[in-house]
Amino acid sequence: MSAEPRINDRIRVPEVRLVGPSGEQVGIVPLAKALELAQEYDLDLVEVAANARPPVCKLMDYGKFKYESAMKAREARKNQAHTVIKEMKLRPKIDPHDYDTKKGHVVRFLKQGDKVKITIMFRGREQSRPELGFRLLQRLASDVEELGFIESNPKQDGRNMIMVLGPHKKKTEAMAEAREAQAARKAERQGAAPDEQPAGEVAEAAVEAPAEAAPSEA
Repeated sequence: MSAEPRINDRIRVPEVRLVGPSGEQVGIVPLAKALELAQEYDLDLVEVAANARPPVCKLMDYGKFKYESAMKAREARKNQAHTVIKEMKLRPKIDPHDYDTKKGHVVRFLKQGDKVKITIMFRGREQSRPELGFRLLQRLASDVEELGFIESNPKQDGRNMIMVLGPHKKKTEAMAEAREAQAARKAERQGAAPDEQPAGEVAEAAVEAPAEAAPSEA
């Protein structure tokens, strides 16, 4: 069955509870009268509550209503937050430079409102030293505690040790902040004075024009 409401001549009831174009209650009127009012206002008669007794109908511009509803649904889908779990893998004896790089990625993911699965990979004899992985995970969690929290405590999974960090900031909030920052940068670029003279032109203007050649002596 179609989800479209019945409008105008497709409404088949003897009377309706009519709502005016501004939301005012007109009352129960014969269908013919409601259609006549719709024609006078140059609007559509739209059945908005078919199961009511009598059905509720409203006077509106149905084409405009459908367009605005589609725009709202599109904006809702655009702003819909999808939970994403990123993954970052580390070795228990990671060097400081690599650690800072990996931590930077974790920070970026958490700022975006995403969860991060941290995996410590043990190789060979490292498997007998699980405390190395545990300390590394605790250190990372401490370094990013302003942005995220330990959602799943470190646990051994075969050769690996896994911990999940959750963001303090919701995905929708992170998306909204990102859009605001982008709009601010755009406004800043547009607000730059367009008549500023480029450095090359300033330097060129500073060079004096060559003197005219002196007239030759007779």
